[in-house]
Amino acid sequence: MTVHNEDDQALVEAVRRYCAEVLVPAAAEIDETSRSATCHLGSLAEMGLLGLNIPEAYGGLGLRPTALFDAVALIAGACGSTASMITAHWLATDSILYGGDEAQRHRYLTGAADRSLGAFALTEPGAGSNPADMKTGAVREGTGYRITGTKHFISNAGEADFIVVYAKTDPAAGARGISAFVVDPKAGGVRFGSPERTMGLRGGHVFEVSIDCVVAEEDRLGPEGSGFRTALKVLDGGRVEIAACAVGIAEAALGAAIEWAKQRKIGGEPIAGFQGLQWMFADMATDIEAARLLGMAAAGKREAGERYSRESSMVKLFASEMVGRVTDKAIQIHGGYGYTRDLPLERYARDARIFRIYEGSSEIQRNIIARTILG
Repeated sequence: MTVHNEDDQALVEAVRRYCAEVLVPAAAEIDETSRSATCHLGSLAEMGLLGLNIPEAYGGLGLRPTALFDAVALIAGACGSTASMITAHWLATDSILYGGDEAQRHRYLTGAADRSLGAFALTEPGAGSNPADMKTGAVREGTGYRITGTKHFISNAGEADFIVVYAKTDPAAGARGISAFVVDPKAGGVRFGSPERTMGLRGGHVFEVSIDCVVAEEDRLGPEGSGFRTALKVLDGGRVEIAACAVGIAEAALGAAIEWAKQRKIGGEPIAGFQGLQWMFADMATDIEAARLLGMAAAGKREAGERYSRESSMVKLFASEMVGRVTDKAIQIHGGYGYTRDLPLERYARDARIFRIYEGSSEIQRNIIARTILG
């Protein structure tokens, strides 16, 4: 773990204890039954973890980005579904933090820091990697807007207290015509499909959302057409948090494999003494450390208020690919036992697989990185 200042370190240690006492004991059951990770909302709110990323001025804990990376890694290593839920919530709150004005920040973020759950609705059935292709529109109606369209794979949506919806206020302007709105899903005009039956992160529910509702002008975040810029800034942070999730799951897999290798014996000797496995452990540990260092570089720039789009893409790409390698090796070290559902290894592998896809696939991250290099 990184060395933090005294306050941040105390928070990270509190998260570590919470994970061990609350999240780890429930993780397997949540995965097995697909029970929503919102079952932890009460204890998360009590701990202040819903507002880890929210500045103290708006009721949050204001954890610095480098310490936030370590906290997210701990949560993901304990329960990937809970990490998915809480980081999706932060995408919504970051949208308000970056795109909203002071009145909106105080109006929404104070509740989001300690009780209300948010969702971030950008992706559509035909607009995933390229948000400019979105069809959801927001048309002036009276003193507000009528928003119509369909969003897909939206984490938390059916269980959220508020949803930040991205929609086109100027369809002819492409990405520059996108605006962001805070929508109350309980006010009417918002419908949800059943939670998707996903391969992993089974307790981090994702939904299709059908929207035909009217919102007030004061629910728009920033000027018309500013939504895409807000979304890009939000996704920079989100990609670092995905990388932290990858590091956390990889660390959990490595820890399980080390414990197994020390206890499992062949010919009376622990398999940890076999050189072939030692090389696997060396590769796994090096992979994890490299991802952590990339994450700290991105989080450090975020902390300093510098632009970190390239760094966030680099760590998201590397860490999401890394966790696939590490969890696969951990299963291999466990042999047939690692392939059973009695141990958490196969859950780690399933939970980690989505990291190469959402919040910008590995291919999209390579495109972003290449553009920053080639100019």
